[in-house]
Amino acid sequence: MVSSAEYVFVGCYTGDKGGEGDGITLLRRDPATGDLTRLGLAARTPSPSFLAQHPTLPVLYAVNELDQGTITAFSVAPDCSLIPLGTQSTGGADPCHLAVTGDGRHLVVANYGGGSVAVFPLDADGVPAGRSDLLQLQGSGPNAERQSSPHAHQVVPDPNGADVLISDLGSDRVWRSRLDPVSGRLSLPDPAVEAKPGTGPRHLVRSTGGTVLLAGELTGDVSWYRPAGGPTLTPAGTVAASQSSGAVHPSEIAIRNDGRHVYVANRGPDTVSAFSWDGESLTLIAEVPAGGVWPRHMVLLGDHLYVANQRSHNVTVFRVDPDTGIPGSQGEPTGEPSPTCLLRWNPPMIRP
Repeated sequence: MVSSAEYVFVGCYTGDKGGEGDGITLLRRDPATGDLTRLGLAARTPSPSFLAQHPTLPVLYAVNELDQGTITAFSVAPDCSLIPLGTQSTGGADPCHLAVTGDGRHLVVANYGGGSVAVFPLDADGVPAGRSDLLQLQGSGPNAERQSSPHAHQVVPDPNGADVLISDLGSDRVWRSRLDPVSGRLSLPDPAVEAKPGTGPRHLVRSTGGTVLLAGELTGDVSWYRPAGGPTLTPAGTVAASQSSGAVHPSEIAIRNDGRHVYVANRGPDTVSAFSWDGESLTLIAEVPAGGVWPRHMVLLGDHLYVANQRSHNVTVFRVDPDTGIPGSQGEPTGEPSPTCLLRWNPPMIRP
């Protein structure tokens, strides 16, 4: 019998990166109310700042955001305890994002400090072998402090193909590469998006028709790009991520399943902005307090939005109005030390 409960794993910063966490923790989510219950530490591991799940196997992957970066794989038991499967070097500094390809055969990892992308073959049990590739990006931007070299911030494999989009904060580009499923090697990248200089591309989401919506960490805006028949997407619009007059550093962008609303977490003003999206333009409909300090990550689950507030050490819950798309704060925050990532664990895999 499949459990009716849902579970959320939480990544964090540990002491090696100035955080207060101990590793990956576990929350139980009530699907009916959206309420969270903290279940405690699931695994000790250094600075697991981003998490990902294998598409078909009970395996969880974490980056270890260290000066000499690693990734760690865990088998997930029926009670959601984590059993280590192995650790591999990413070949670069400060890995900050990772994702599994749609066919479940490779893990791709963004090395922020090294400006590179690592690839790991996965065996039939989801265990990563040694790297099959390390793609070094090139380029820089006008912000001397933040853009003196490439900084891979996100890797987004096409769920139905070989393309991988790579968001590069340092070069103001989103690169497109192709992953060979046999060799596990990435092709030389071409620019899919050439953002305005100084944008600092951080995270992106795909919309219908191949449109990409991109959060600019350095310019504090959201821009979108459309296919135009070639490899490069064409700029189609830009809006401010927040109405705040101070510094704004968007961290995460999310789109509802029906595609009608987009949400952006804003560090600085510590808010979440809600936009309506008609496939052509974004319109701000609400900006609400995040319920904490430095909203690092967020995830949409059903009619609820969950926000990980890194510096106030909590996770906040919002109920999203299914008609208007506007999020409203719900209940008290759940305490979590230095949270940086939220990952819903697929309930069908959780069996008593």
